[in-house]
This record gives sequence, structure tokens and C-alpha cells, in this order.
Amino acid sequence: MFISPPNNFNQSPMWNTDSSSLEPPMTPMPKFGMNDDSRQGPMPGASTTSQTPTTTQDFDLGPTSPIVNNPLYNQGWLKSQIGKYIRVDFLLGTNTFQDRQGLLQEVGISFIVLKESSTNNLIMCDIYSIKFVTVFGNQNQILR
Repeated sequence: MFISPPNNFNQSPMWNTDSSSLEPPMTPMPKFGMNDDSRQGPMPGASTTSQTPTTTQDFDLGPTSPIVNNPLYNQGWLKSQIGKYIRVDFLLGTNTFQDRQGLLQEVGISFIVLKESSTNNLIMCDIYSIKFVTVFGNQNQILR
């Protein structure tokens, strides 16, 4: 058994028809043609006074995130190792390890840049997949 709800689409309109005017509570959108220039104006009944924000407040943003400079975070500690030859082990997916070696050139918020010693190519690496970082102790022998 189906009970039809009141004021559905097949019955009378939802606004009060007992009032003195039979106008719907909202004015309908005006219809425009393709070449109608009246599209550029405001809708009928809309107020034309608009307020623009008048704030002249300057926001001073720091040059980098405080995490990048704090040695208690991975990015901050890695930044202190820039210029050293390192090996970085990455976990890709759930069980694939891959390692990269090179000179640490740059540390960002979400990446590091390694310079491969054999090809001088720069490799940008995702910092969130790093699991282990090895900083070699004999930097003078490696960098020769």
C-alpha cells in the first residue's frame, strides 16, 4: 500500500493559496536568450550595494616551515646533513625496499634531493616513504 505524501509534485503548489496574492514566495529566475544583453545586470529585486572587504592587513609568512629547521623532526635533522654522502632506504608499498645513494643536496617539507655520484643526476625523493638513512662516517674517502 502506498501513501502519497502531501504537497508532492502531482498536487497543488506548496505555497499558501489562501492569501490575497497568488504569487509564489520566491520570484523565478528570468529567462535569457543567447544574445540577450540583460544577462549582465543583476537579478530583479536584488540589491546592488555590495561591500568589499577593506582590510589592509599584511600577513608576514616565514620563509620556511619551523619543522624543516627543527632537528627534532626528520626534515630538520636531514637538513643538518646537507652536503654529506648518504644512503636512503625507501619502503614502497607494503614490502618493497629500494635504496638510493648520493650527496644530499636539498631538504624540503615533503622531499629530499640526492645527487648521484656516478651520473651527477639529481633525484627528488618522497620524504614520507623513507625508512632508514645512513650517513657514512668516512666522508673524506667517499667524496674523493
